[in-house]
Amino acid sequence: MMGGRAVLLAGCCAGLVAGCCAGLLAGCSSTKATPGSGAVGVVGPGATCGTTRTAANVPVVIKVTKGTVVCGTAMHVEDEYAAKIRAGQVQGNGGGAPVTVSGWTCQGYATPEVLSTGNASQCHTSDAAILAVLPVPAPTATTA
Repeated sequence: MMGGRAVLLAGCCAGLVAGCCAGLLAGCSSTKATPGSGAVGVVGPGATCGTTRTAANVPVVIKVTKGTVVCGTAMHVEDEYAAKIRAGQVQGNGGGAPVTVSGWTCQGYATPEVLSTGNASQCHTSDAAILAVLPVPAPTATTA
């Protein structure tokens, strides 16, 4: 499993070098939800709402980390966050400053944290929080 994570992280690093760092540093947030990819309705901590993509087109999984969240709302917030990043509406180095999105505060994590934890960004209110996480690739069989 670590080998797969290393390959994913190496791919992310290549993306950073290729110019994707603005989206990664600015918080991997969604551009489009994958239908049927997660929970529906109101969910609590530990639930996954769906899979989407960051402003830099990096796939992420949206997870609830605090409170209860309507998954449709979580995915909408992630979509708006990515749109703000792409439009240059988020201040900071690479667009990493906190920004308000539909009443939620969203902020990306610094690249070293993204690479060590897989956590790309977080959006929160006083009662709830969602996290955009890089998916861990499934292990692949190797031939000897």
